[in-house]
Amino acid sequence: MRCGNFDTLDNRVVHAYTRLASDVAREWMREHPRAEHTARYAQVDGVGKSCRAMARALADLGVMIAPAGVKPNYVLMQDRSFREVHDGWLRLLLRRKIEDDLWAWQAETWTDFAVLAIILAIYELEEAILVAQSPISWKAEAVGGRWFDQDRPLAVFWLRDKNRIGEVQARPERPGPLLSAAQAHAALRISDPSRSDLPRRVAVWTPHALRTMDLDEADHEAAQLLGQVQRFAQTEVMRKGLIMTPAHDRGADVRTARGRATVTAIAIAPAGKNLASGFDAVRDFIRGELSEATQ
Repeated sequence: MRCGNFDTLDNRVVHAYTRLASDVAREWMREHPRAEHTARYAQVDGVGKSCRAMARALADLGVMIAPAGVKPNYVLMQDRSFREVHDGWLRLLLRRKIEDDLWAWQAETWTDFAVLAIILAIYELEEAILVAQSPISWKAEAVGGRWFDQDRPLAVFWLRDKNRIGEVQARPERPGPLLSAAQAHAALRISDPSRSDLPRRVAVWTPHALRTMDLDEADHEAAQLLGQVQRFAQTEVMRKGLIMTPAHDRGADVRTARGRATVTAIAIAPAGKNLASGFDAVRDFIRGELSEATQ
């Protein structure tokens, strides 16, 4: 840290780094309470305290916080100690940008999460054999709220005991008239290769809201919409629907039947037993649909 005129660019970068580093240390400790008695927990705690002490000292000296995007001159970058702090600061800024993107594009990220949860629910079935899976290209950061790209369908499973084919579709390029009318971004397509029955498609809605949704209301509206789109049915059957939405406290699930349409709404909590119960509800629904006879 340079003395004299304390409010210099290098000191500002150090100030910005220590602020971010202390926040990350607090976050890590909050997310890993079970590690409280480990050496790593003590190390993270020590780093966090040191960064907070340094940040307070710099603030007392009148040192400002360097804005993101500032470019130190050549002389500063030749200083090894400063360069290490600067590189660490850039990594923390990138981490913060990723978090900001997640907040800005929560709805798209939630859809990705819901689709992968459905794939896992099928994959865990003993009789399920993964016939084909589109390559998933993970991105270094979210683009338009999406963390991966893939071809369509995302995954195809064969259930050998039931002789069923299950296709998990995410944002299909050609959704067809039924899925388009239902305004669903994902679907589960079920067919029996040994029969001439029309394939069945389960519409999957993935609404995301900052407030807890009224599951009963959402379920009734979706069931009504599903009933209305039946007039478009020509090459497939779509009478079932699934709503997957985040719960902000405790998870829940409801089921509504309206005419020949049935919709199940599942709110999945963010962590702990409520998260596990949400996955269980999704798993039970998917397995039930795969077991149902084709129509």
